[in-house]
Amino acid sequence: MTATPDQPASPAGTGKRVLLASPRGYCAGVDRAVIAVEKALEQYGAPIYVRHEIVHNKYVVKTLEKKGAIFVEETAEVPEGSIVMFSAHGVAPVVHDEAAARNLATIDATCPLVTKVHREAVRYAKEDFDILLIGHEGHEEVVGTSGEAPEHITIVDGPADVADVKVRDESKVVWLSQTTLSVDETMETVDKLKEKFPGLVSPPSDDICYATQNRQIAVKQMGAAADLVIVVGSKNSSNSVRLVEVALGAGARAAHLVDSADEIEESWLGGVTTVGLTSGASVPDVLVEGVLEWLSTRGFEDVEIVKAAEESITFSLPKELRRDLRAELGTS
Repeated sequence: MTATPDQPASPAGTGKRVLLASPRGYCAGVDRAVIAVEKALEQYGAPIYVRHEIVHNKYVVKTLEKKGAIFVEETAEVPEGSIVMFSAHGVAPVVHDEAAARNLATIDATCPLVTKVHREAVRYAKEDFDILLIGHEGHEEVVGTSGEAPEHITIVDGPADVADVKVRDESKVVWLSQTTLSVDETMETVDKLKEKFPGLVSPPSDDICYATQNRQIAVKQMGAAADLVIVVGSKNSSNSVRLVEVALGAGARAAHLVDSADEIEESWLGGVTTVGLTSGASVPDVLVEGVLEWLSTRGFEDVEIVKAAEESITFSLPKELRRDLRAELGTS
C-alpha cells in the first residue's frame, strides 16, 4: 500500500500507523563497500585494515570488527606490508602516497559517485578554475575531494559562508558539492553563490547522489502527515542527519535520529498516531526492522509504504579484489 501525505489514519483498532519510507537504507556505494570488506576478509583472512569507518554506521563497523576488520584513523597505524582499504568516502592523493611509502597493498572502496566529484575537481583545476566545494568542513568526503586540488578549492559550508568567499577570476568559478547534503540547502547555497558570481559554472551533472535525493524525497512526502519521524542512522552520518532536517522542514511535528530501537524514548510517542520511519544510506535494514518491532508492541502495527522511487543501481566491487594482493606483497 502506498501512503500519501493527505491519506487518513489507519482504520485499525488503535488508529496508529507507521509510514515506512521507500527507498531507505543501503545505497549502492555502501553495499559495495561493506561487501568489499567481507570479501577481502574471506579472500585474504584477518586482519584487513580500513582507513576510517568504511561507512558511517556504528552497527556496520562493529559487525565488521567482529569479523576481523581493524579500523584506523591514519595510514601510519597500518603495519608495513599489510592490506588497507579506503572507505566509501574517498581519500586525497596524499593518502595513496602514504600507503605506497609503507608498502601497503590498497583496496579502494570509494563510492563511484564520490570518485566522479574527485575527477571533476581535477578537471576544473587543470583548467585553472576556482572550485567552490559545498560541504561540511572536516567531513571525510570533503577532505578527500579537497586533497585533489587544494590550491584551487574553497570549502563553502552552507549559505552563511558565501559572504566570505573570494575568488581570483569571477569568470572562472565552478561549484561542486559533497554527495550527501540536503538538496534544498545546497541549492540555496548555489543561488547565493550565483548572486555573488553571476558567471558561476555548474558541474556537468548533479553531485548529490541519487540515493541521498531519493531518501529526502520520501521523507518530504511523509513529513506533513507524520506526528513523529524516526530516522535510523548514526550521528556522524551526514545523509542521516540531513533526513532529520528534511522531515522537520516538511512539517513533521518532531524528528529524531537513533542508531537503533534501543535509543527511542517512550515520551516521544505522547499524542502520536502517525510515525514516519526511514533510514540513512549506510544503515542495514535489520535496524529498521528492530524499530518496526518496537513500534508494533506499542500499538503501531499498521505499516504503509511511502514510495518515492525505484532503485536498481549497482556497482561492481573494487578492481583490486580481483587480484591476489598477498602475491603482490610477496607474502603468504
